[in-house]
Amino acid sequence: MLNRRTILTTVAVAGVALVTGAAAFAHGGGWRGAGMMKRMVSAAIDEALEPAQVTPDQRAKIYAVRDRVFAAMEAQRQTRGQHMQQALALFEADTIDPAQLAAFAAQHEAEHRQMADLITQAIGEVHDVLNSVQRRAVADWIRTHRPGSHG
Repeated sequence: MLNRRTILTTVAVAGVALVTGAAAFAHGGGWRGAGMMKRMVSAAIDEALEPAQVTPDQRAKIYAVRDRVFAAMEAQRQTRGQHMQQALALFEADTIDPAQLAAFAAQHEAEHRQMADLITQAIGEVHDVLNSVQRRAVADWIRTHRPGSHG
């Protein structure tokens, strides 16, 4: 059975990977960059699932979760230009309206919270798809291959 530290470490690593992927995806410079990030993340998922020997049904469920996260990232990426225009309008104003600035910050915090909630839900869904042996295999792969592990 996985202990609390192992679970938290796995969730943290997965969260960091997804957030890093989300940031790279959002700043990918158009569809080509986003497509490349999707391929890289998908390849990493496939590599992590290999030692777990997942069934085709499990893989399909995990891919559905992955695709839902990618779709949410793409939706956020689509609003990037609008957010930049709002930020520039606030910046260019002779005086900054504190209420508008607070609303701008609240909007971004809400979007980040929504993405964090989606990622947390995704981690839980993938957890439920895999059995304990498979989860251990994936966690071991993450420990070995995460950035800075020198594994």
